[in-house]
Amino acid sequence: MGILRIICLSILSVLLLMPSVCPAKEAYKIGAILSVTGAASFLGEPEKNTLIMLQEQINNAGGINGNPIEIIIEDSKSDETQAVLAAKKLLEKDKVLAIIGPSTTGETMAVIPTMNSEKTPLISCASASKITEPVKERYWIFKTAPNDYSAAEAMFKYMKDIGITKVGILTITTSYGDAGRMAMKDTAPKFGIQIVAEERYGPKDSDMTTQLTKVKASGAQVVVNWSVGPGQIVVTKNWHTLKLGIPLYQSHGFGSKRNINLAGKAAEGIKVPLGRLVIWDKLADSHPQKGLLKKYTTDYEARFKSEPGTFGGHAYDALMMLVEAIKKTGPDKKKIRDYIENNIKNWAGTGGIYNMSPSDHCGLDSSAFEMVIVNNGDWQIIKH
Repeated sequence: MGILRIICLSILSVLLLMPSVCPAKEAYKIGAILSVTGAASFLGEPEKNTLIMLQEQINNAGGINGNPIEIIIEDSKSDETQAVLAAKKLLEKDKVLAIIGPSTTGETMAVIPTMNSEKTPLISCASASKITEPVKERYWIFKTAPNDYSAAEAMFKYMKDIGITKVGILTITTSYGDAGRMAMKDTAPKFGIQIVAEERYGPKDSDMTTQLTKVKASGAQVVVNWSVGPGQIVVTKNWHTLKLGIPLYQSHGFGSKRNINLAGKAAEGIKVPLGRLVIWDKLADSHPQKGLLKKYTTDYEARFKSEPGTFGGHAYDALMMLVEAIKKTGPDKKKIRDYIENNIKNWAGTGGIYNMSPSDHCGLDSSAFEMVIVNNGDWQIIKH
């Protein structure tokens, strides 16, 4: 019995010295609807990669108040119907606290009624102003991409400063292109600029020579192309081949080094209003965004051997806003929504310095942009 008692006491001593094992805390579920495949996959891929990387970093650092996060990514396949189905799945089956995305304007507009009906926050990665306006009809909807109106304002302000008064525009026949067309038409007169030619083209069109020739004949001093996807490259190459003798401007949808590489030498001289993520290394060390932009870009490039571009940054900002809101409020959808609306102030993200409010669910203005020119296969900030 003495030996048995000694053995029992030894086992008890070992158990007492072992750290107590607490049950794992429940994960906070966040959904994401992204164009991982399909026509807009150039947007969805860096967004998906960003969320995967951040989930690992956040959980390795202890999660949110000790709770891990679980990001459930659904591929919309760049399709509006699929985006709606994905939203319903995330809300009804996965019971997510919020959704990041979709990647495009059309898909975002398609899921807004579902998000409002289910009273769940959505932070879109698309840019059209109508995504969050009017706010009274977009109560649960936010976005991290700057407004198309802000991009148009930054571009036209620069044109006014250098004496441009006549502009010709090309827009793609998608929600993004239509929104940009309206933004340019509404904004140009405020800067004394006249739009003297308006041309459009489809997402699958492979030659825009006719449209560009008409713009040149109109007397336009510059041509602006507002699109995302292959059309940006087609217009760039056609413009270069035609030697029109007038500058080409692209919308902020051109914000990826991948587009420069695809267009090659034809991209030289193109001017674009861009967020600072793609030019972080050219910012002053004192700039409030530089440290964040440097860390995000270097982390992403080390992990995925490519650049995140402007688009990955939209997903970064969306998730980090949600993380901050959940940390402060807990897993309550209404409190998360209210926190983003009322407390994201002077908040440095990849897209700019955000100031959300009950009347502004984007939180950015034209100050989020720098005018940039393609020079020797790279971005250069235009000093003016």
